[in-house]
Formats: sequence, C-alpha cells, structure tokens
Amino acid sequence: MRRTRNSLTPKRYSGELALVDRIRSRAGGGRGAALRLGIGDDCALLQIKPGEEIAITTDLSIAGRHFRLDWHPPETVGHRTLARGLSDLAAMGARPLAAFLSLGLPENLIGQRGRIPSWVDRFFDGFLALAADFKTPLAGGDLSGSPVAIADILLVGAVPRGKALLRSGARPGDLLYITGALGGSAAGLDHLQKNQARNFTARNRRPRDGSGSLAAHLWPQPRIPQGLWLERKGAATAAIDISDGLSTDLDHICIESRVGAEIDAVSLPVFRGASLEQALHGGEDYELLFAARPGTRIPARIGGVSVTRIGRIVKAQSGRSRIVLLTNAGPQPLPRHGWEHFA
Repeated sequence: MRRTRNSLTPKRYSGELALVDRIRSRAGGGRGAALRLGIGDDCALLQIKPGEEIAITTDLSIAGRHFRLDWHPPETVGHRTLARGLSDLAAMGARPLAAFLSLGLPENLIGQRGRIPSWVDRFFDGFLALAADFKTPLAGGDLSGSPVAIADILLVGAVPRGKALLRSGARPGDLLYITGALGGSAAGLDHLQKNQARNFTARNRRPRDGSGSLAAHLWPQPRIPQGLWLERKGAATAAIDISDGLSTDLDHICIESRVGAEIDAVSLPVFRGASLEQALHGGEDYELLFAARPGTRIPARIGGVSVTRIGRIVKAQSGRSRIVLLTNAGPQPLPRHGWEHFA
C-alpha cells in the first residue's frame, strides 16, 4: 500500500490516499521484528535470520465465492482472509514475518473516517486482531475500486533452511495425524445457509473459546504453534492444512509422495454437531494433517490443541483407490469430494 512521498502533498488526503493513511495508522506503521520498512514506500524490507529460507503464499477471497456480504460480518471476512494465508505457513512449519494485502472494493464499502465504522474499517478490526495474535505486521499491499469485493493476501514467513514441511515426504508405514476436529466449518456454513433470513451481519466479537460450528466457520484458528512444533522437533515427514477437505487434501499428499492412504472412520475427530460426510469432505477447517514415522512420539496435545491418529500411509497400488476409508462395513474407496475450483 503505497502513499505519495512528494513533500508538497498535503497532510489531509482524500480518496485512495485517505484510505491508505487510515490503514497505515491502524497497522501501527507496519513494524515488526523482521520488518525493517513497511507501509509507505515502494517496497517493504524484510530481514531474516542466517540459515533461514523465505516461505511465501498467496490466497484470494472473492465476495460471492469465498464469503457473502449478507452472511459474513466484515470482521470475520478480515479474520478469515488472514487465517487462510497463516494456515499455509503453518503447514510448512514457517513462522510469519509479514502480510501484504490487496483490496478491490465497491465504493459503498469504504465509508469515511469519523462516521459509523464502514465495512472496510470492520474488516480491518478482524484482520489486525488476528495479525496481532501471531505478530504478523501488515507491511503493504494495494487498493483498487472494484464492482465486487476482493481480498488478496500474501504472507511471507521464514523456516530453517532445508527444514520446511512438504507434501512429498510421506512413506509407506508412516502414521497419519490431524490437529483439532474436522467438519466444524462445513457445519457452520450449513447453518448460515439454512438461516439466511437471520441477521448475521451484526457486529461479532471473536469467541475466545472457539466453541460451536458457527464460530468454527467464522473464526478459524490457524495452527501456527503446532506447525512450528512439528518443524522444530522434526516430527512430520509430510504435512498440509485442511482448506479443501480431508479427502482432497490427503489426496494432495498421496500424489506428491506417490503413496496411498488408509483412514480409520471410527478414529476421525468429528466436530460436535458435524456429520462424518462434513468431516471427510468439508473445507476451511484449517487444521493440520501430517504424517510421521511409527517410532516418532506425537503427544496427545500440541500447544493446547488435540492431536489424533487417524490412519496410515500405504503403498500405492494400481487399480486401487489412493485413499481407502476403513469402516465397520469394510474398506471403501474414498474419492476426493472436497472443494475444487473449476471441477
């Protein structure tokens, strides 16, 4: 988010510059431990520790596709926008360094400073609160008018050289684990769809306990501490975050690692109020799915979040489904039925 540096520029701005100034003021100048220079210049300057690699991820949120203005309070849209990128860093075992945000907004969502908080002000309430939780300064971005609300997040993180958690390291015999519970976000979205007449645009505070499927959908918690623990301990052979659904995201690991997998249906930690179908295929849980060697000690909780063993990695077999669900009725193929664009 750049701002004109001409010394003749007046201190009171209008239009785009005014919004940039509002954002810069709220972001505290975009300072952080790894951020030498933030909002206000042509580029941000980041400083990493010796022996580290940079991890970069981007994620796009579009009104009508990833959120709905009539269902999702602005605070939750801001929170979810950042959570998506932080979750990708968590899956790599990377520590966040800085965030870059590009917004395309219709004019009616911008409002003016000093009046009733506008949609964009409330968006930043949610965004910056989560950024503060994970010490992730907003370092820059871009602004544009748009007929539809769009938020494009870029996250920069750091991970010790050669230690990033990848999708490609799983081997037959590895055990599969999941943090937290699955299906909560899908159940929360289903709740929103069935109660469209209710006013979900009222201002919401972030629930501290994270209870309930609606909270799971609106306020997902990226598993940064858990990803950092896995990297630091060298505990995981492969990892991914559950953004598109267990069946789809596990398939990504299987493809990249050239293996198959078996999932124990009775072992799955299903979110209270969610169905097995939602746990298997529902997206946006942002939990970590990871593989570990059988002799690796994986605690029942990491950073206060439960960890459950749900299956194992097996050899890929021609003519057999890559993923098999083990049920009381016997093994069943588990096709990828999670979220997939352009499918």
